[in-house]
Amino acid sequence: MSLNIEKINPNIGAIISGIDLNQISEHELQHLHDALLGHQVLFFRKQNLSADSQVALAHSFGPLHIHPIFLSLPQAPEIIVLDSHQQDLKDNELWHTDVTFSHTPPLGCVLQAIKLPQTGGDTFWASATASFKALPEALKQKLRGLTATHDIRKSFPVERYGNTPEKLKQLELSFQKNPPVVHPVVCRHPVTQEEVLFVNEGFTTRINGLSQQESDELLIYLFEHSVKADFHLRWQWQEGDVAIWDNRCTQHKALFDYGDAHRIMHRATIIGSVPAYKLTS
Repeated sequence: MSLNIEKINPNIGAIISGIDLNQISEHELQHLHDALLGHQVLFFRKQNLSADSQVALAHSFGPLHIHPIFLSLPQAPEIIVLDSHQQDLKDNELWHTDVTFSHTPPLGCVLQAIKLPQTGGDTFWASATASFKALPEALKQKLRGLTATHDIRKSFPVERYGNTPEKLKQLELSFQKNPPVVHPVVCRHPVTQEEVLFVNEGFTTRINGLSQQESDELLIYLFEHSVKADFHLRWQWQEGDVAIWDNRCTQHKALFDYGDAHRIMHRATIIGSVPAYKLTS
């Protein structure tokens, strides 16, 4: 069976067909790894992955991350459970790059739709390479060499995630284990060497070395610019669908537009490396 790749738009996204992710060969895995570098996010319809298959697929990209706050599957702690009836998922409606509050933000993620509302719950992805390329040259030059602070507290505030003594204790422990970190505002993708705009509304709190006012104004501009329609796509889920995205060069946002309807997603997260700006040798 041949692997078919259908590009979604020029800057980001492709739909992959002709493959069963539950029974994937080494040859097919290599093709997927290459396709991810080229398209930044890949989509697969109705795969219905087992937990073991999802872990194995994610692990083919690298070791897996255990999230400090979200629930996970008892039989597979590498898979976090995003369940709208078990937790507050409103923060996912904010554009963000996953876990940039870590010194080593994720390489990427493998996400599967388990249960969906009848309507709503779509997810957007945006290309951080395309958004950087579209910036004015003078601003690109200004941003190169600057750093920004990323803080877990921005998306996991005490008033929402510490509203019981037990949750507050867990949250404070997560804060202790994940103090604010500093990353370059512009990074190089470690494989493609493309320049990436590496700030996001979910976790970036300020640009270092600037006044608070200049930092706030610049971040507002960059947050709005980085998710313009030219740089993003919208995915309408079907149950059993799988998405794989390169977290090093994308942002995403899950719409919370389905009220009390039930939405369950399973996500495996691949550990990445320290973001850096370096030229090709």
